Amino acid sequence: MHVRRTLLLLLGVAFVIGSAACAPEEPGVEEAPDDVDVDEPSPDAPEEEAPPEEVAGGTLVVGIGSDPGHLNPAVTTQGGLHTASEILYNGLVELDDDLNPVPELAESWEIEDDGALYRFHLRDDVVWHDGEPFTSADVQYTFEEALLEYHSRTRASMADIIEAIETPDEHTVEFRFAEPYAPLLLQLDVVEAPIIPRHIYEGTDPEQNDEANLNPVGTGPFRFVSYTPDSEIRLERNPDYFRAGLPHFDELVMRIMPDESTQVIALEAGEVDWLWGVPGPDLERLQADPAFDTLETNRNPGGSNCIMTVSFNLESALFDDVRVRRALAHALDREAFLERVRFGEGAVAQAPISSGIPFAHAEGLDMPEHDVEEAAALLEEAGWVDDGDTRVAQGVDGVEDGTPLAFDFVHFPAFTPYGELLRAQLGAVGADVTLRALEPPVFTETVFTDRDFDTNIVSYCNGNDPEIGVRRMYISGNIAPIPFSNSSAYRNERVDELFDLALRTVDLDERSEQYREIQEILVEELPYFWLVETTATRIFRAECGGFRPYALFAEEAYCDG
Repeated sequence: MHVRRTLLLLLGVAFVIGSAACAPEEPGVEEAPDDVDVDEPSPDAPEEEAPPEEVAGGTLVVGIGSDPGHLNPAVTTQGGLHTASEILYNGLVELDDDLNPVPELAESWEIEDDGALYRFHLRDDVVWHDGEPFTSADVQYTFEEALLEYHSRTRASMADIIEAIETPDEHTVEFRFAEPYAPLLLQLDVVEAPIIPRHIYEGTDPEQNDEANLNPVGTGPFRFVSYTPDSEIRLERNPDYFRAGLPHFDELVMRIMPDESTQVIALEAGEVDWLWGVPGPDLERLQADPAFDTLETNRNPGGSNCIMTVSFNLESALFDDVRVRRALAHALDREAFLERVRFGEGAVAQAPISSGIPFAHAEGLDMPEHDVEEAAALLEEAGWVDDGDTRVAQGVDGVEDGTPLAFDFVHFPAFTPYGELLRAQLGAVGADVTLRALEPPVFTETVFTDRDFDTNIVSYCNGNDPEIGVRRMYISGNIAPIPFSNSSAYRNERVDELFDLALRTVDLDERSEQYREIQEILVEELPYFWLVETTATRIFRAECGGFRPYALFAEEAYCDG
C-alpha cells in the first residue's frame, strides 16, 4: 500500500495507540477492551488462515437487543442501528487491531499540505448490492448530504473546517481542509463513515427517505433480504463482494430480542450463534462452559470508548443552578453503577474524556464523589428544602414556590437498570424521578429534536480522538436536532475556543493541556455527569470462529457445524 504519512498524521494515529476502553450504545451492544484472544483474522491475513472450504456456507443467527427502526447508519450514531446495519456497508478504510488505517473501499491514499489535503484512490472493482458501480461520487454525496448533516460526531468535528470534497475522476476523491486536520483517517471506517449510494438517495433527504432506509443498498459482505420490525432482519451473502471468497456464510439472520435473559436462553438452546453482550449474572457461568467462546473488546458498533453519561437539560429552570447539578452528582454512587449494573465490566468514569484516549484524558480532577450529606446541603442552599416527604422549591429562580423536586429520566429500554438505580439514589436526597423508557428512534426525537426531557442517559462514545466523539457533546454550535449531539444544550465560549485550539494544535503536549482545561471547566460546571466507562463481552458457539469484535464482525466468520 502506498501511503505517504506526514508528521501530523503520525501524531494523529499515535494519539490512540494504547487505547484501552470502548463501549456500545446499549448494555449488551456497547463496549469492551482490545485484548482479543480468539481467532480473529486481520484484513491482511494470509490465505491459509481462511477456514477450510467444507465449513463455508450455512446460516449465522445473531441476537440483537433492539429494533433499529431503519438501516441507514450514515445519518445517526445510534448504536443499536449500527449493530444491525454496519455489516451491509463499508468505509473508505478499516482500522486494524492497533488502530492503524488499512485499505477498504480506498486502496491507497496520500496526505499533502501537512495534513490539509487527503487524496484517496478508490478500488475499481466494487459494485453496490443492486449492481451499480461504486464511484467517488458516492463518497462525496455521503459526506456532503448525510455524514456532515446528520452524523453527530462527523458534523461536529469536520463541518466547520472542511473546505471541499472533490472528485477528480470516478476513482479519486480529495478532502480539502482549511487547515491541517489530524484525525481524518480514524474517522473513515464503517463505524464513523459508512458510504451510502448516491444513485439511491440523490434528490431526497437521506434521514427521511424511508423507502431507501428500510430497503438498504450497500457494498458490504452481506446484502439485504428483509426486515420485520420487532422480529428479525435477514441478509444474504453478497456474491459480488470485492474481497474474494468472503463472506463464508450464505445467510445472516438477526433476531431482535430485547430481553437479555431470552438471548442467553436462545444461545444455550442452539437457536442463536452470536450475542453482542452477556448479562453480568450469566457471564462467569458461560465463560466456563466449553460450548462457548468469548471475545472481550472495547470497540463496538456505533462507536468506541463510550461513557454512560447523564445529561441535564440546561434549558429547564430545574437545572439552571450548578449547585443542583452538583448535588445530584454527589447523590450518585458511580461504583454502585459499575458493580450492580455493569457487574464490574468497565471502570468508574474519572473524567469527561475516556481513559481510552490517554493523551486527552485528564487525571486528578475534582469529580463529585458519592456524599449524600453534601448533596442534601447543596440542595438546601439552592432553595430546595426538605418538607418531610420530598423537597420543594423555596426562592428558586424560575420555579414556583412549593414545586416539588420532581423530574423525568429518559432512557433506552436496555438502560432501565441505570434508571432504577439512579431513581433510588436520587430518592435518598428527596428527588422524585420518573423513568421514561423510549425506543431509540423515539428517544432521539424526544431528546434532540423536541427537547422534551429533564434528564437522560446516553452512551456517549468518545472515539479514538476527542475530535471524533467528544467535541460534539459540548460545543454550542452542536445544539441541534442531530442524534447524540449536545444533549444538555451546554454553552461556554471558552470551551468552544479550546476545542477549536485543540483542533489546530499539532504538539501533543499542548493539545493535552487544552483538553485538560476543557475537562476542568466541565467538572466545575457539570452540564453532564459521567458514570462509567463501559466494556463488553461477545459470546458465540465454540465451533465458530473468525469473528471480529465490532463493525464487519461476520465478514470472515464461519461455523463448522
